[in-house]
Amino acid sequence: WWRGCLSRRAKVHVGLLAVGLAFQGFLGWFMVKSGLQDQPHVSQYRLAAHLGTALAWYSLAFWSGLSHLTARPGPTTALLSAAMHRGIHGVLGLVFVTAMSGAIVAGLRAGLVYNSFPKMADRWVPSDIMALEPKLSNFTENPTTAQFDHRILGESVVVVVTGLWLWGRKQPLPPRAKKALHCLLAAAWLQATLGVSTLLTYVPVSLASSHQAGAVTLLSVALWLAHELKLLRRIPK
Repeated sequence: WWRGCLSRRAKVHVGLLAVGLAFQGFLGWFMVKSGLQDQPHVSQYRLAAHLGTALAWYSLAFWSGLSHLTARPGPTTALLSAAMHRGIHGVLGLVFVTAMSGAIVAGLRAGLVYNSFPKMADRWVPSDIMALEPKLSNFTENPTTAQFDHRILGESVVVVVTGLWLWGRKQPLPPRAKKALHCLLAAAWLQATLGVSTLLTYVPVSLASSHQAGAVTLLSVALWLAHELKLLRRIPK
């Protein structure tokens, strides 16, 4: 920094990462503090905030690393890359929201309420999904609703990623972008498999940790593809 080795943009990224890391440490303490009171488990809200900040910090660090280390690919059409760019940004948002819903599931221990798949017990929609009042509180306070939402979001990720792969594989993408696209499909299906396995085996620590790591892997691959397509957008026709 002091020797001028970093560009202005890199300095901004480093500064944001430093502030984010400090804030993440504070949130970690704030989260653990909630489990040292009357009930020996942390608040699902603080857990989600801690995870969300961690994923945001990681995404910025990963993106910055890609920007410094990745060479620009060969030229292609700007129209193609712009369309793929919009699609992958939708995937990124969906993956992030799904991870946040996973934090709510973990905080409520909702992985233990219905341990069957694809149905929840013998129903597609459980009867207690809106048992709490006010109704909106079910999304963050009701374990049944939290698990149902996470199932739907996880399945949506697989469907959207598979659709993006089916469309993208027919496009004349450069080799690196194609590789990222294939890896995205594999990561999405692997993450879904880990999620179902974790549910059916009553959330053992090993599988639960693997499922969390799978979310970071899926996010990383989505960021990689988004970065490849951002590079392509800068190239004129």
